[in-house]
Amino acid sequence: MQAKLNSLLIALAVLAGVHSTLAQNPVVTSFGGNGVLVCSNLAQGSLASVEWASTASGPWQTDWTSLAAVMTDTNGSFTASVPMFYRVRGVARGVLIPAGTFTMGDNLDNETDAVPTVAVNVSGFYMDANLVTYSQWQSVFTWATNNGYSFTQVGLGKAADHPVQTVGWYDTVKWCNARSQLAGLAPVYFTDAGLTQVYTTGQIEPYVNWTNSGYRLPTEAEWEKAARGGVNGQRFPWGNTISQSQANYRSFTNQVYDLGPFGFNAAFTNGVQPFTSPVGSFAANGYGLTDMSGNAAEWCWDWYAAPPFPAGSPYLGSTDPRGPTNGTTRCQRNGSWTGQASFLRCADRFGLPSTTANFIGGFRCVRRQ
Repeated sequence: MQAKLNSLLIALAVLAGVHSTLAQNPVVTSFGGNGVLVCSNLAQGSLASVEWASTASGPWQTDWTSLAAVMTDTNGSFTASVPMFYRVRGVARGVLIPAGTFTMGDNLDNETDAVPTVAVNVSGFYMDANLVTYSQWQSVFTWATNNGYSFTQVGLGKAADHPVQTVGWYDTVKWCNARSQLAGLAPVYFTDAGLTQVYTTGQIEPYVNWTNSGYRLPTEAEWEKAARGGVNGQRFPWGNTISQSQANYRSFTNQVYDLGPFGFNAAFTNGVQPFTSPVGSFAANGYGLTDMSGNAAEWCWDWYAAPPFPAGSPYLGSTDPRGPTNGTTRCQRNGSWTGQASFLRCADRFGLPSTTANFIGGFRCVRRQ
């Protein structure tokens, strides 16, 4: 083991996404004989992936404890215990979704809660390129529970690089705050109207400081604009038909645009359910975002309203709409590994109680530009 540690291969690379704000090139500050790596020169609050191998030629893996998503500190550094050969990948802090107007909703399939279509203007923002992974969830969760946070669910995941699931809306909001604080960013969600008490425990409707720099859930408008990838008028981020080579979903081939094959996506039906897939298993959309159709449904900020754009709706003729001011259920977007093709449409939407936590639902975060 010591011989291998003394003959390290250090391969430094930066993962770039379309329109993304990149981390800087990682710098290995030190590596001790006890396998402790110190890495710096990364973007504050970004994630790094430390891959390992038993030989210098690979194969490279991220299944060592907590290496798939390592959070950098306020100085853009991290410390991790690594085995044998390793390489560090600095991950972009987020994909830039440019400001602009897009057409929200669609009238392609007579879906009553996606009409009428409406032009919505959204300011620029950053969004996670991938769904929050189980490894990433665990990393922040561990820090949070050691720093005054409490959660109703611990979160589950099929593997480190699969999306976290079985997380309720309240817990995802608190997790966003913890991720912000861990990264040295100003949290967004609070328990008081004065925005002084950070939301860390319980299940309450939080107050929001939309101008703070930290992580939060996307609004419905932000999510749909991002999902469309810069193109309006399509069912899916890539076009008007769907097949299991493009997304992880359950095909019933009962819609003319569902090309199947029938059933669950056979590439991911190993073992027991859930049949989630590693994040990023399919091609990204025009903005560089993966899994905007399928794999795991995603919590959004908004209360659910049906139809979404009634007379007097905050969406109509507005900029950065945040949905109704109250309701009984919160919006989820994106179909899941068990959802039929129609659920994977960019405009598809549904509401669930904020306490719902099941093995189809996950999330991703956004930040203001």
